[in-house]
Amino acid sequence: MLSALVSGGVFLLNSPFNKDEVWDHLPREVQTQLIAKKARFFIIDAYQVASDTGMGSRMNTILQTCFFAISKVLPSEQAIEAIRQSIRDTYGKKGDEVVQQNLHAVDETLSHLFEVSVPDKVTSHAEMPPAFSPQAPQFERDVLGVIYAGHGDEIPVSAFPVDGTFPTGTAKWEKRNIALEIPAWDTKICIQCGKCALVCPHAVIRIKVYDSKQLEGAPATFKSSDTRDKEWQGLKYTIQVAPEDCTGCGICVDICPAKNKSETRLKAINMVPQPPLREPERENWDFFLKIPELDRRLIKNTNIRQQQIQEPLFEFSGACSGCGETPYLKLVSQLFGDRSVIANATGCSSIYGGNLPTTPWAKNLDGRGPAWSNSLFEDNAEFGLGFRLSIDKQTEFARELVRRQAASIGDELVTALLESPQKDESDIYEQRQRVELLKEKLKGLDSPDAKQLLALADMLVKKSVWIVGGDGWAYDIGYGGLDHVIASGRNVNLLVLDTEVYSNTGGQASKSTPRAAVAKFAAGGKPGLKKDLGLMAMAYGNVYVASVAMGAKDEHTLKAFLEAEAYDGPSIIIAYSHCIAHGIDMTTAMSDQKVAVDSGQWLLYRYHPERALAGENPLILDSRTPTRKVKDYLLQQTRFKMLQKSHPEHAKVLWQEAQQDAEARYRLYEYMAQRRPQQAAAPAEVVQIPVITGK
Repeated sequence: MLSALVSGGVFLLNSPFNKDEVWDHLPREVQTQLIAKKARFFIIDAYQVASDTGMGSRMNTILQTCFFAISKVLPSEQAIEAIRQSIRDTYGKKGDEVVQQNLHAVDETLSHLFEVSVPDKVTSHAEMPPAFSPQAPQFERDVLGVIYAGHGDEIPVSAFPVDGTFPTGTAKWEKRNIALEIPAWDTKICIQCGKCALVCPHAVIRIKVYDSKQLEGAPATFKSSDTRDKEWQGLKYTIQVAPEDCTGCGICVDICPAKNKSETRLKAINMVPQPPLREPERENWDFFLKIPELDRRLIKNTNIRQQQIQEPLFEFSGACSGCGETPYLKLVSQLFGDRSVIANATGCSSIYGGNLPTTPWAKNLDGRGPAWSNSLFEDNAEFGLGFRLSIDKQTEFARELVRRQAASIGDELVTALLESPQKDESDIYEQRQRVELLKEKLKGLDSPDAKQLLALADMLVKKSVWIVGGDGWAYDIGYGGLDHVIASGRNVNLLVLDTEVYSNTGGQASKSTPRAAVAKFAAGGKPGLKKDLGLMAMAYGNVYVASVAMGAKDEHTLKAFLEAEAYDGPSIIIAYSHCIAHGIDMTTAMSDQKVAVDSGQWLLYRYHPERALAGENPLILDSRTPTRKVKDYLLQQTRFKMLQKSHPEHAKVLWQEAQQDAEARYRLYEYMAQRRPQQAAAPAEVVQIPVITGK
């Protein structure tokens, strides 16, 4: 950090330690550099100032004030007044409360900024930890770790892979330690519902069920309890947090339904200071990882409390703390990750999904994990369709080769390979066993067909193709491709991470942005309706369509993902994804999702074409009649509230229209869901169909 500091330069450190004790907490290398460069040393506990002034974890105003106070590029009073005016100009539209919080933060900053006298000798025995964990493989340490430390330009070309490929599962070596607080598990209060692990955006909360003998040699602070599920009687249950990977978002605490009756402010999982727990919980985490994963065939993946035992193969991403997109990707990785192929559209999911030098996409102990590749906004759907076409063709050829080799491998194995179902974990496991047997038999054969089949044998195991992107891709730039792909009738699964705004590129409005929301290119509030992508997809009749919101109804979300993947045809899941761009408290974002559904602003439904074949209505409306007003939802988010400040009369009109939108949309879906299949009206009968209106 100090390599670029000139002699006599200034070093400002954001630290929880006061000016009298901070020196002894600095690493030896840092002390050495500060002394050698005769640096001026300042500290501030910006986290504490932000917390005390109601800023949450936002420190930009605080550190900007520090810069001007220390640098003297402007006279102090002039600089501070310029900052105050900048605050009024920047945040004025967001309301007086936000402005006052920032102004208060400026005042508190000046009283909490201290200069530390730099001693003339080094006293610390602490060493700087390496950029990557010492446990990481050599390539990860010597190449990726060097890039991560900011010295990538110093690596010779010869150190890089000749084919351009990089290892997966590398985000686990970062150990960023950015959380001031992390969740702690209370074994006595926990009801083992699995919700905390489900909503964790960074997969730092894990659950394992295991035999008690695995506790031999456990650290003294390692926690466990008896399992509650009847299917797992006699086994142990542990919820473990990765202390150095947690971002401290607190969503797990907000979602936890278990209350401590003796102290109602506490739940089964609670946020506690990280520094005292760092060492013991690091030891507990390392021990936890060594406990074997439960056999997937013993997990009932149709309910959250058991499904969350499945190992996530998407972990420790660099997404924003509390991200609303990543829990859905993590769920895909748990359910289908060991056999999934993912086409990703450029956007947030590509930044946190494949940002050099690390990737959160991982693999299990068997070496299986998602195959992930990124493409552009405009062609990602076709990119993913190409995956499906290629896999189908290779599978077709592999099956043909199996038939040709019947004499060599045996009719019984041929029949089992070609005709056995692959609907659940047990089926997949057994098919993999048959493929391994096939490979053994083929190794002793020297014919061209045998060699080709050996190369294609793994294609005999079902592959799950997912096409992933945000609303900018699905509703806007990539919609033409998306429409083309679902019209193809091919077995692909499209996951739309709907933040209702171009999150990654600066907060521009998309066709998914709802009426009255303020965004770039919609500064006066979006005047029109949100595009109904789900309704458009349903029009094909042969597309599985679901609209989900994990924070509102997690079991519904799980059911939709399982149904979509099992459906032999195109499926599309539109997933409500809260975003920091909404101007919300990310800690309670899952609760905000529930308000979205309760107010009718977001609908939960599933459209299953196979129900129509069975003589049933294909549309199931899983949302209940709205119990709250849309206003309750809008007031939670700055993107709506700020319009009241800038254009109060216009906001009143748009908010009223937003309420009408929600009511009309619910009536339309309710009508569609109640219709009997193939029902035709009598010639003289007039059928009243709700119409969505709006200026």
